[in-house]
Amino acid sequence: MNVAVIGSGYVGLVLGACLAESGNDVISADIDEAKVTRLNRGEVPIYEPGLEPLIRSNLAAGRLRYTTDVAEAVRASKVIFIAVGTPPGEDGSADLKHVLEVAEAIGMAMNDEKIVVTKSTVPVGTAGKVRKAIERHTSLPVHVCSNPEFLKEGAAVDDFMKPDRVVLGVDSEYAGEVLSDLYAPFVRRSGEILLTDVPSAEITKYAANAMLATRISFMNAVAQLCEEAGADVDAVRRGVGSDARIGPAFLYPGVGYGGSCFPKDVKALARTMRELGADASIVEAVEAVNERQKRVLLERLVACLGEDLSGRRIAVWGLAFKPNTDDMREAPSLVTIEGVLERGGSVVAHDPVAMEEARKHLGDRIRYARSNYDALEGADALVIHTEWHPYRHPDFGRMREALRRPLVLDGRNLYDPWKMAAQGFEYRCIGRPYVPPQEAG
Repeated sequence: MNVAVIGSGYVGLVLGACLAESGNDVISADIDEAKVTRLNRGEVPIYEPGLEPLIRSNLAAGRLRYTTDVAEAVRASKVIFIAVGTPPGEDGSADLKHVLEVAEAIGMAMNDEKIVVTKSTVPVGTAGKVRKAIERHTSLPVHVCSNPEFLKEGAAVDDFMKPDRVVLGVDSEYAGEVLSDLYAPFVRRSGEILLTDVPSAEITKYAANAMLATRISFMNAVAQLCEEAGADVDAVRRGVGSDARIGPAFLYPGVGYGGSCFPKDVKALARTMRELGADASIVEAVEAVNERQKRVLLERLVACLGEDLSGRRIAVWGLAFKPNTDDMREAPSLVTIEGVLERGGSVVAHDPVAMEEARKHLGDRIRYARSNYDALEGADALVIHTEWHPYRHPDFGRMREALRRPLVLDGRNLYDPWKMAAQGFEYRCIGRPYVPPQEAG
């Protein structure tokens, strides 16, 4: 099938490469000429495991190419995916400017019947706006559908190739048949295709992300209760997650969610609910808990070292908002780092893949260590933000020797408090007991 993907951001890159891998001819269009040039050379601008070899192999096979000519991509394709960004506006609503600009371009370029699919995360009612934008420029038949994505950064290729489900909001039987055929190769062994109306598909994406964010914020609230009551959130998490009705996923307490999806989608859903007269209090509470949780490690650092951090060096392990990505958008590490710098302290950070991306946010205001151990030399504390595998089983003796003060603030609960205390660390994590070093053993 001939497919166009408009937008070569995170979602568009994964979508185009995976559809090409299943045998479709895919044209991916983007107005960024430099990015298109790099992509046609097989140079991928984001870190996502498995994506670069997939793009390179399909470029070589001739099933995938990148262009700046949106009109060409539209004319050559039967199905056109809109996969451009929808950043949050000042009021929290999704900014549909780029989506509607693409819709206008599609309308002006149409040469026959098309199926236009919003892959971008958009609020309910957007498909109607897309249709109006297209139909201002053409009288040719157009089907406007919704196909929300449920990709996890760090596992996006696998998620697309073996989905739990494919949600298709369609406006006609014809569009449902075509899109079901397009996705059939991905659900042969697992998953299912869920055909629904367009508004339901648009809401499903926001509801799914808000539900996952709710689980995270709920467990962070429970972790705070555990700290006040002297309980262990790890035991609580296992007890709650063992219930088959609940399950263990997204019940790990930490420093809050970040990235490109949860923060903006929670805000946008709350905004839409308020606009339509629905009760948004649960969603608003999820966001409020998350914003508070992002400051937890900074507050604990200040409690241990004092409000004035002048002359203090803080080591940070992990900059990306989660492992297996270089995404720094809404990363909790930025809250801690900015707080340390504002108080006169210095920061030496390490991340296996996100250091270059971090420079775009922090520049040369912090130092970037060659290894996680280099970051510890002479530091007054270690703050752990991302649960990368190399951080999970480090050389604790080497850590203890390198740190000026053996203070470890762990935002991901990587280590056992009693074992850390036994090795002489002042170890503070999320929702678990603090065991003073002198009481170890």
